[in-house]
Amino acid sequence: MESVFATERLKELLPKVKAFVEEELIPLEKEHTTRPFKQTEKILAAKREKVKALGLWNLHLPESEGGQGLTLCEFGQVSEVLSLAPYYGQYTFNCQAPDIGNTELISRFASEEIKQQFLHPLLEGKIRSCFSMTEPEFAGSNPTRLATTAVREGDEYVINGHKWFTSSADGAAFAVVMAVTNPEAKPHERASMIIVPTDNPGFQFVRNIPIFGETGEGWASHAEINYVNCRVPVTNLIGQEGMGFRLAQERLGPGRIHHCMRCQRAATRELEEGVMLGEKQFIQGFIAESRVEIDAARLLVLRTAYNIDRVGAKAVRDQVSGIKFYVANMVLKVLDRSIQVHGGMGLTDATMLANLYQHERGARIWDGADEVHKQSMALNILKSYGLDIRKKR
Repeated sequence: MESVFATERLKELLPKVKAFVEEELIPLEKEHTTRPFKQTEKILAAKREKVKALGLWNLHLPESEGGQGLTLCEFGQVSEVLSLAPYYGQYTFNCQAPDIGNTELISRFASEEIKQQFLHPLLEGKIRSCFSMTEPEFAGSNPTRLATTAVREGDEYVINGHKWFTSSADGAAFAVVMAVTNPEAKPHERASMIIVPTDNPGFQFVRNIPIFGETGEGWASHAEINYVNCRVPVTNLIGQEGMGFRLAQERLGPGRIHHCMRCQRAATRELEEGVMLGEKQFIQGFIAESRVEIDAARLLVLRTAYNIDRVGAKAVRDQVSGIKFYVANMVLKVLDRSIQVHGGMGLTDATMLANLYQHERGARIWDGADEVHKQSMALNILKSYGLDIRKKR
């Protein structure tokens, strides 16, 4: 916990969270790559009940939804501690992606009918959800370009389209789908977000997409989905028609804070494992570089979270872009050094390194590729100095 961002609430909360993670979750990692996923689910189901009993469930939510009303800056620091166990922490505390983004979205913008049917079971941990936006035919970093349509027919939307990287669809109860409802509107006002139950006949699960050769299961997976004449009530709309892009930005701003803090702690775990070789001067250089890079990333993320709490995500969008590409690259640098230190062992399942690198490489692509964030940030910086490149195009 950084003292400049510490609060009295965190001073009481973080030791409890850290103790649970260290005592209940980290020991499970030894068999992570060999234990069947279904067995892990059963083990974590019991751990989730313990979290509820300790009053640490749904820490990301406002008090009105059963949470503790933490600010984004406070929860960012909780997320960092949960990521001491990067595969289990968020899920065990019911704040894993994409559920955390979906719960925040539905809580803020959906109708009471939707909350009753979908949000409340999600908050209780009885069901999971997935998020369905990216399409293989278009660049995932540009959510204004979508082929999936939701055509209104009476009191229903008829959804047709092809999605992939629908995170956690395997076993989910419903999807939040981004689809075009207003094709003649301005690009940023064409799409809407609609809830689709996964038992709908038009929701066709194609496969879990292998990532670096690993297919994944359950919440730790990314699926390809076809929507074929998928009919849902118009009441399943989140917010208003045409709000899809705005909702995506509302969802991704805080979401990038959560993700960046998860990444930092994953990087810190591996720095600690490398300390055993600390007597070697070359390794000491790795340790010093990694420590400074991790600390710099932590402070950048917490500053951004603090500013979002104060003035909103839109006002600090450049800071959000900055942490997105900086933290993702920092994690990969630290993991790569750690693998190098461990030699051939670092490429095997003898440590968590290879598996973490496999999963974290996607951080430079998820929620917008590095290049998109860098370009957006650079254009805004240049504009502040009087060079508006967007107007010249």
